[in-house]
Amino acid sequence: MRTAIQTPSAPAAIGPYSQAIRKGDLIFTSGQIPLDPETGQLVDGDIAAQTRRVLDNLAAVLDAGGASFADVVKTTIFLIDLGDFAAVNAVYAERFAGAPPARSTVGVARLPKDARVEIEMIAVCG
Repeated sequence: MRTAIQTPSAPAAIGPYSQAIRKGDLIFTSGQIPLDPETGQLVDGDIAAQTRRVLDNLAAVLDAGGASFADVVKTTIFLIDLGDFAAVNAVYAERFAGAPPARSTVGVARLPKDARVEIEMIAVCG
């Protein structure tokens, strides 16, 4: 059985998908972009500010599913400009102390709402 995870502390889905799905001890988040959950608008600021918002959104989704960044085993980061890699890495490192999860970073042509960064995660909890 799979369970949809939904929280008002992260932006509502902008399409036919769940913020995350829990199946057993696994949580699969949908990609989060830097949307303010209250306004549904992209946050102002540079790539660091946008990355912080994405990670805040993901923290809220994980929390709603009973997990945290300590439970994350895999992330995928999508960037429209791989020149932002170092700045995103610096913010990302703030959230993952110790052994960080496995990760892929992918350069893409475009993201929803013309965001500069999107991140998805897989967590194991329970």
